Amino acid sequence: MYQHWIKGHLDPWWTTEHRDLPFTNEPFNNSEDLDRWKGMGYTHTKYTGDMYDMRNAEPKWFDMDRIKHYFDFEHLSWSFYRMSTGVVLPEHIDTFNRFKELYDCKDKTIVRALIMLEDWRPGHYLDLAGLNLNTWSAGDYVVWEEHVSHTAANIGKQDRYTLQLTGLIDQRLIDWEWQHN
Repeated sequence: MYQHWIKGHLDPWWTTEHRDLPFTNEPFNNSEDLDRWKGMGYTHTKYTGDMYDMRNAEPKWFDMDRIKHYFDFEHLSWSFYRMSTGVVLPEHIDTFNRFKELYDCKDKTIVRALIMLEDWRPGHYLDLAGLNLNTWSAGDYVVWEEHVSHTAANIGKQDRYTLQLTGLIDQRLIDWEWQHN
């Protein structure tokens, strides 16, 4: 059965330098989801983690050429992401609004890759298409197609760090997985 997402692992070449990036926070950009969550009883005001993305200089210590080689996406964009304690991002489907504004996405599949920069810690949570994907190791990743729902949260004691990649592929992930694993 075709799941619209895949997972894998790459060997980390980074340590903890990502913790020192000058992260900033931006509000969640889908008002319909925010209204739905509030109607479900979510009352907090911060639904997103903090980002350091490609609008900034690429960190010199991170080998983005290696990432681009491994994740052969057209129009690859990146964002380092810090999810602090207490951030809960309820179930949603990414809109990719900014990405769609920048690139022609017709006849292509938008994909999101999430690379775990550190080992899983208690209270770190990721659910993809209804499947709990906790207890990861640094370098583990998941890639999903644009219409896949997911949830993330940090109810633990330490920040959760990831690298988010967005791009386009010509075929579906089932074909991409066969070519890249």
